[in-house]
Amino acid sequence: MDICPLLNSLFIFLQLMSLVRLNIKGISYSQTQNGAYALILSEVEGDRKLPIVIGAFEAQSIAIALEKEIKPPRPLTHDLFKNFADRFDILIKQVIIHKLVDGVFYSSIICERDNIEEIIDARTSDAISLALRFDAPIFTYKNILDKAGIYLKGSEQDKMSEDDEEDDILVDQLVLDEEEHSSGSTDYKKLSLSELNSLLEQAVVAEDYEAAAKIRDEISKRN
Repeated sequence: MDICPLLNSLFIFLQLMSLVRLNIKGISYSQTQNGAYALILSEVEGDRKLPIVIGAFEAQSIAIALEKEIKPPRPLTHDLFKNFADRFDILIKQVIIHKLVDGVFYSSIICERDNIEEIIDARTSDAISLALRFDAPIFTYKNILDKAGIYLKGSEQDKMSEDDEEDDILVDQLVLDEEEHSSGSTDYKKLSLSELNSLLEQAVVAEDYEAAAKIRDEISKRN
């Protein structure tokens, strides 16, 4: 009996079991880099947040997708892809953030046409923009969330819940206005691990997720 197919099936099953579903908590302005934003993903059955740094165009595309009632006068790139996929009966079933290397998240788009499933490599910001337009679920693997997730405790989590309305306002502002926010940047490479951990805690408390993502990436490089 050939056990290879069984082993492959078991491997796929174990991968699926380790998937963690995410939803979009909001979009934050960059506090350290002009023109950048932090997309905040939150695990559905947990308290951890996964901040991902994205550009202004990607942030605007995601914000427009979140605001279902807003339709741009001409289709954006991701809207064009959605129209193209609909015309040729291509369905996006799910998006998986499957790898994290040197602070860069890698994602896969799981598509289906005529009952044939395909996996397409994509930037995470593009994958999430499309997932929103197809109402497709977003997942990551547990080991990625263990490595890059930010865990909020007690009062910090309560404060995040109270700030949901502020996140909605920020998305509205992003859709309506690309206001510039400039501030100085910090060279995290010059700081010690203890200093980085202290800054990470401060950034989380201040809900500066873009800075928290950069600090977390620097810590990950040293571990």
